[in-house]
Amino acid sequence: MQAIRQLISNTVVMPATDIDTDQIIPARFLTTTSRDGLGSRLFHDWRFKTDGKPNPDFILNQPQASGCEILVAGRNFGCGSSREHAPWALLDFGLRAVISTEIADIFRSNSLKNGLLPIVVDEKTHAWLIGHPGVEIRIDVEQSTVSLPNGSSAIYPIDEFARYCLLEGVDQLGFLRKHSDAIAQFEETRPWKP
Repeated sequence: MQAIRQLISNTVVMPATDIDTDQIIPARFLTTTSRDGLGSRLFHDWRFKTDGKPNPDFILNQPQASGCEILVAGRNFGCGSSREHAPWALLDFGLRAVISTEIADIFRSNSLKNGLLPIVVDEKTHAWLIGHPGVEIRIDVEQSTVSLPNGSSAIYPIDEFARYCLLEGVDQLGFLRKHSDAIAQFEETRPWKP
């Protein structure tokens, strides 16, 4: 997992509400346990026409989306079924953060465990971001802030353990491995045995 301390990027805006995990990555592409290549299937049914050619009207196929690492989405992003493939696909495509006024709990949890930063902001900040697509913003993970070019900023909520993992670039298993000596010491010295 790649550490995130600050993220400075232009935004790509998808104002649609209730974008579910099956729209993020359709179920027919969930036949793999590998993260590699899932970005090519991200928003597949929106990005591609029925003949397989890219849909030029879809925002991620337009030149201004190239290189953007921050997706600003409508309310209730990531709803629907639980699948780690959704944040995997977003990350593999090159996105590092999703901003909305509401992000589904299971999607948020899966994202944080895999290094994608799900950010919930207030309505005013969100409306400004939706109204200014392509703007460069700065996300500070340590301070939990999103800074806009108009001089305003917003604080977003994030679990302390999730923040630690993002800042250190470790997942939950990596966190446990970093403490394997302490775990072994505890197992040796505890007064009870399982």
